[in-house]
Amino acid sequence: MARSIYLTSSEGETGKSTVALGLVDLLTRTVQRVGVFRPVARSTDTRDYVLELLLAHDGVDLAYDDCVGVTYEQVHADPEAALAEIVQRYHAVERRCDAVVIVGTDYTDVAGPTELAYNARIAANLGAPVLLVVSGYGRTPDAVRQAAEVSLSELEANHAHAIAVVANRCDPGALDAVRVALGSEVPAWALPEEPFLSAPTVRQLMDAVGGHLTVGDEELLSREVVDVLVGAMSIEHLLDRLHDGVVVITPGDRSDILLGLLTAHAAEGFPSLSGIILNGGFYPPPTVARLVEGLGVRLPIIRTDLGTFRSASAAARTRGRLSSDSQRKVDLALALFEKHVDGPALLAALEVPRIEVVTPLMFEYELLDRARSSRQKIVLPEGNDDRILRAASTLLQRGVADITLLGDETSIRARGVELGLRLDDAHVVDPASGELFERFAAEYTELRKHKGMTLDRAREIVADVSYFGTMMVQLGLADGMVSGALHTTAHTIKPSFEIIKTVPGVSIVSSVFLMCLEDRVLVYGDCAVNPDPTAEQLADIAISSAATASQFGIEPRVAMLSYSTGESGSGADVDKVRRATELVRERRPDLSVEGPIQYDAAVDASVAQTKMPDSAVAGRATVFVFPDLNTGNNTYKAVQRSAGAVAVGPVLQGLRKPVNDLSRGALVQDIVNTVAITAIQAQALDALGASDPEGLQ
Repeated sequence: MARSIYLTSSEGETGKSTVALGLVDLLTRTVQRVGVFRPVARSTDTRDYVLELLLAHDGVDLAYDDCVGVTYEQVHADPEAALAEIVQRYHAVERRCDAVVIVGTDYTDVAGPTELAYNARIAANLGAPVLLVVSGYGRTPDAVRQAAEVSLSELEANHAHAIAVVANRCDPGALDAVRVALGSEVPAWALPEEPFLSAPTVRQLMDAVGGHLTVGDEELLSREVVDVLVGAMSIEHLLDRLHDGVVVITPGDRSDILLGLLTAHAAEGFPSLSGIILNGGFYPPPTVARLVEGLGVRLPIIRTDLGTFRSASAAARTRGRLSSDSQRKVDLALALFEKHVDGPALLAALEVPRIEVVTPLMFEYELLDRARSSRQKIVLPEGNDDRILRAASTLLQRGVADITLLGDETSIRARGVELGLRLDDAHVVDPASGELFERFAAEYTELRKHKGMTLDRAREIVADVSYFGTMMVQLGLADGMVSGALHTTAHTIKPSFEIIKTVPGVSIVSSVFLMCLEDRVLVYGDCAVNPDPTAEQLADIAISSAATASQFGIEPRVAMLSYSTGESGSGADVDKVRRATELVRERRPDLSVEGPIQYDAAVDASVAQTKMPDSAVAGRATVFVFPDLNTGNNTYKAVQRSAGAVAVGPVLQGLRKPVNDLSRGALVQDIVNTVAITAIQAQALDALGASDPEGLQ
């Protein structure tokens, strides 16, 4: 039977969706199959946005219709029949999951104790313990305690069992006082009010005023609006009131204000607006409209027939929602939950056992947690790529790493604001100017003087973002580098060969993919760098791959792959693998290694019993070393596409300091994962100390 938890509150606007998202995220790190269930949906005409938010989480694989119990109309018509149907539909979800997050009603219908009592009855009938969410907005700690006590009494009176309380939207300066006021009868936590989570998007404001996009980039309608201003005053007075993320509502016949706002938005040192709403059904005359269109404006300019008062009133009433469309809001909500709620304590209260298998999501979360434990400085040279900026925003908000972006600072920060990202904490460095440029040129000249390098030529080279980022790593200004979203693998890693060089005792830089299968993680090497390694190089790859596996919590059992197993085959290719296996055993007698061995004998226990019954590796290998790039690259892609595995990498190994390459088709999550991997590699170097780089091998 699945473990379940019922989220409920005694009023609306508690920010329950933030807690629900954090709880789903927590459970996906712990169990394999997480479900969500909404006992009472708002209606059948429109989809429930909270349920859609939770279903969009990577750890949930259920259809929307399966996760809905009944509607408010059904509850009103016959509460008992509705309850019976809720129980029936819930158990259909429960049978498919290891844990289920049940999200109670939102008080969009009848507010008051009757609704809380009905939630309590549902929880009792589902056998689900309750996590109570109370609002701290505008309340003193004592008022929060009183609200919680009244709700807990109501739950108990209806036979529901509360296991914890979360006070959300509290005064950020009173979190400790709220926790103390809530007492210690059940675990209690407090989350601060975060206005950005309720900020509407430009599109929501456009819909609220019944407007349409006249000029601008439709993609930017998804940007959040932090404030709304009515701009009917002269432009010089309006400029003083502008700030980042504001939407200005102004009469459509005020061409002077429109042009002034567009000029301010484009000017350096002035705020970046989220949009402009032209009201009253007016639009500037053709000459001005042609001028605006000729400027190539990307800022959304919206036109509405409503007057100033009605436009402003509709905008003021519009409240934003936490939805999967806003990665920044999702990142912020998860960061708040992770920081302020004791996840292990909540899981202990739920008695959720951690399963032995490791799913791709569990592995990804483990990467982020390990990277977060000792934040490293990672440089991302491709600061002009939107994917890099989005990944940087996520990494900074989740506290995974300290990020340096390379590029023009004004352009990068302006684009970040335009995309609605949070890059305030990012360090931005322009490779083409500043004191670092001359320092790096001099250092590179010294490093390559044996190749005839001159200072003038070095200046040309280090201005390249890959070389500049690599120099930052070499000189300790960054702990690692991740690049390749816009550049080839050769362009990314060639500077590291020249500048960082390999670990002593290792002759070759190689790579692995961390292959996340449904229930475990395997290591495949080398699938990206070396076309036809020698026996000695294969031995280096095997030893490096075993070390990488250990870094990421995978016990290394190394299979040296070939087309034959044991002594059954002969030929140059098999002999190369056999020799490589001997070298690994000589250099690292502590490693469990087997070879030559076929893939089926390495991974399948029944085949291993027939072909290599006495092997400690056969049938249970975790590290697979392929004899050449052709075999390795095709195999990892076949497993990725045919078995639905998540391939994380390539992860470079053998360098003195971590540098990793991205695919040019990398998604934002791929970049986030690669930065986390690079940070963990840097942590391993820190742990070993600069005096013992060979310890990694």
